[in-house]
Amino acid sequence: MNRLAADPATNWPRLCDLPGLARLGIACLMLVVLGGLCVSAWHLHDHYENRDETPGLTMNDLKGAYHGVNAPSPLREALTRGHPEMLSATDREALLKWLSSDKLSENYDNLDLGDKAPSEVMSRSCLECHSRKHADKNPIAKSVPLDYWDDIKPIAFSKDIQPGSLKVLVASAHAHSLSLATLALVLAVLLFLTRLPRGVSGVLTACMGAGLLIDIACWFVARQNAGATYLVVIAGAVFNGACGLSAIAVLVDAARARCRASSPP
Repeated sequence: MNRLAADPATNWPRLCDLPGLARLGIACLMLVVLGGLCVSAWHLHDHYENRDETPGLTMNDLKGAYHGVNAPSPLREALTRGHPEMLSATDREALLKWLSSDKLSENYDNLDLGDKAPSEVMSRSCLECHSRKHADKNPIAKSVPLDYWDDIKPIAFSKDIQPGSLKVLVASAHAHSLSLATLALVLAVLLFLTRLPRGVSGVLTACMGAGLLIDIACWFVARQNAGATYLVVIAGAVFNGACGLSAIAVLVDAARARCRASSPP
């Protein structure tokens, strides 16, 4: 009795001491958790991507969702800073006027504009450096081709992405904070029932707790400071990574045979 009191870990319960069916159930649940984490990442990608009208998930997509993004078109910025240098003042003014209109697609190759149509101006002023014909010799032509409207469209439009309403954010935080905190708490308890060193279990538990706290808190901070979006990404990755590793550790330990004989009477 004194020996057990001096060393409480001797009687610390372990997953591997549970009956086989119980361990099988826990292992199946961990597989569901791992699948849920994968599907969650998939959902986040599909939910946030293309908000900036650029293929794939970018930081602009995430900043737009949490803070909002108002960015001028890259083409306008290039023209404003004097690129290309050989472009005449009248042609530059015609392009800037076109970019300020709400008919970018319709007027790109509008025949009524004659040689001042954006397609004509860019053909004679930009394709020397930005045509696919020169891609083998000029890396700029390969990375930023301007031969067709489909090439120009992504850099012609300004981006004005508005964040979701505060009401929606509060509802999302309500649902996620309770469900994810409960998941992390269950994983933390199960971690300490595995044969992992307690120090490792402690680190994973800390990563889950701190990661989730910073992630959800920064949803609200990011509405005022776009830089907090980076913390949302980092903290979310830490939380999900720690949850995944914890679920794997529990799964592996539950799949192992009984780890110790029953204590003597």
